[in-house]
Amino acid sequence: MYDLIIIGGGPAGTAAGVYASRKQLKTLFITPEWGGQSIVSPEIHNWVGTPTISGDQLAKDLENHLRTYAGDYVTIEDGKTVTDIQKLEAGFSVSLSDGSTAEALSILVATGSKRRQLTVPGASEYEHKGLTYCASCDGPMFAGQDVAVVGGGNAGFETAAQLLAYAKSVTLLQHNDHYKADPVTVEKVLQHEHMTGLLNAEIASVTGEQFVQGLTYTNEHSETVPLSVTGIFVEIGMIPNTDFAGTVLERDEYNRIVIDPWTQQTKTEGIWAAGDCTNIKYHQNNISAGDAVKALEDIYVYLKTK
Repeated sequence: MYDLIIIGGGPAGTAAGVYASRKQLKTLFITPEWGGQSIVSPEIHNWVGTPTISGDQLAKDLENHLRTYAGDYVTIEDGKTVTDIQKLEAGFSVSLSDGSTAEALSILVATGSKRRQLTVPGASEYEHKGLTYCASCDGPMFAGQDVAVVGGGNAGFETAAQLLAYAKSVTLLQHNDHYKADPVTVEKVLQHEHMTGLLNAEIASVTGEQFVQGLTYTNEHSETVPLSVTGIFVEIGMIPNTDFAGTVLERDEYNRIVIDPWTQQTKTEGIWAAGDCTNIKYHQNNISAGDAVKALEDIYVYLKTK
């Protein structure tokens, strides 16, 4: 019986693993891979303490940090996923993808989420060649350029607002006849002189040569319209990696795990969650790591005062 099982090897899970070792908790750390969503980014500019780092290097650094601190306390099982969680009379049992099981008194879920992908012709071909799913990671590389944002929710408008600080122009495309973002946010962002919002604009294709040179969209008249841009930022939603949670954990309408932001505790006693798999407002590497540390502090108190 472990004290703790940590599920996930991104910034949240790794930060938790380091703290679990420092607090000498007998821990099982399970992850299919290291680094989380950012592993695909060629340059990350907002990882605190490092002016620029590739996603691949970030993943290596996270793994190295945890392996350096793991010692006799953290057992690392990478290349595996958790397929199920069951409540026991005392603690929990998790099933792994290799058919094995493990038991612990507590669990921290830090499985993150994946971006909903743009599936039009050219989207996969030009991913990381001008098409990106992370403005915070990649936005500064497009300073002085004409760019597009796909998606009219809060994330889309927040991305547009960020890009307006350094892009030449920003065009936001929303596929239906209304924006889903907060009206105040919509009004404020659309007032910017370099901002254009397009409704009833359904992305048809991404075009370019070695890198993105534009996109086409269909308008309300079913006409195909070209748009010349060198950067495309896709904000059409997230898919939390929480299907394994079954009925053990409460999730919201977006399948995110419901937590108490004061402690990161879920509605199930003995289970905490942190990072992009939770129903928090903002999703960033630094926020995920901090929330996981917060959870570890609370887990330690829980385990030592039971």
